[in-house]
Amino acid sequence: MNYRYIWKEIRHHRHRTLVNVLGIAVGIALFVSINAVSAAYQRAISLPFKNIGADIVVQRAEKRSLDSGQPPASMRGIRLPFSNQILSVQDMEKLRTISGIDAMVASLLLWEFDQGGFKTIMGVDLTAPSLGPIKVKEWLAQGRFPEKTGEAVLETHFAKFHKIKAGDTFTIGGRSFNVVGLLEIKEGSQVAAANIYLPLADAQSLLGGSAGDINIAYLHMKNPAQIDEIKTQISKTLSGVTVTSSDSFLELMGGMSQISSQFSLVVSLVALAGAIFLIIKTMVGNLVERSREIGILKAVGWTSSDIQKQLMGETFMQAIMGGIAGIAAGYLISYLLGYLSIPVATPWELNLTPAFAKIAETSAKTIRLPVSFSAGLTAAALALSLFAGGLASYFMGRRMSKMKPVDILRRL
Repeated sequence: MNYRYIWKEIRHHRHRTLVNVLGIAVGIALFVSINAVSAAYQRAISLPFKNIGADIVVQRAEKRSLDSGQPPASMRGIRLPFSNQILSVQDMEKLRTISGIDAMVASLLLWEFDQGGFKTIMGVDLTAPSLGPIKVKEWLAQGRFPEKTGEAVLETHFAKFHKIKAGDTFTIGGRSFNVVGLLEIKEGSQVAAANIYLPLADAQSLLGGSAGDINIAYLHMKNPAQIDEIKTQISKTLSGVTVTSSDSFLELMGGMSQISSQFSLVVSLVALAGAIFLIIKTMVGNLVERSREIGILKAVGWTSSDIQKQLMGETFMQAIMGGIAGIAAGYLISYLLGYLSIPVATPWELNLTPAFAKIAETSAKTIRLPVSFSAGLTAAALALSLFAGGLASYFMGRRMSKMKPVDILRRL
């Protein structure tokens, strides 16, 4: 194979080369961009759980929300949310017996309605540093996270609304707490987004129940692939609980997320197949134009095998060029799409605020598409471009084998 001749041929026939390279580049760009955006959607819906280190959240809804015959509970003062009633000690013991759960931590979510407005209060277990709402301490804007009872951290927008700064005191349920820090909720963290964060013992004392009261359990799996199996097992073991994972967000997103999760690979491969078909058709058609050149090569002693190898070299060179250009274009498109924000609706059972609350907007959030570069996707795209070049070479070889030297030389 004469590599200098391959390069000169590619440079000499710039128009033909450009058409072939662009054909591959368009197909590869579609493949990369569609799959990159699809992966970004999957990461977006997993952010609410990833940011707190959990795979599953377990809660128990208020009986009145399931049984309309129950009298309404008072909405004044400190109360439990509709979707977060107390999980008993027996419930927690049953959860611990389920195989496949690597770690578990509990918290206590409270609502407070008073003349000053509405508040969401999250009681945090300070002994579990890597799971659950305690992860919000990584997003501190000022000060520190509570280390003992009587201390609190406020979300920055809530603190600004109430004109509270770090070092001030703030009244919750008739008790004064020292505000030791302010934090900014990370994008896509509505599962753990509250107005106020307290040590778990303080939240339990505000509720006025038993010392062990909790109403949200955060679970981390040993093997995330078993999540559906474990969710089913939890539902069977604990009656009346809601078991939520990132799949719950996917069900609410619909539209593009459903298409991207189910059909992205098919759509991108169809687009790539169309591009490959056009490339093969163009390259095979070029053989007719190059019959004079092929005849001259045969006349000076080149064999059919030599010519076929030379044409294969040109095809693979164009495939590599088109693949690299397509990968660059695909990631550029994906990068630009990453500036778009998508709405992530929170399932009712994970909504930390009632629908009528206007202060803390924690339920309706938008998330920028977390598009990232993937070595696996890059390798797959480059392999597909080489596969396209291989197919084109195969069909060119078959077409050339049917070209009789006498017919070629007759055209000279």
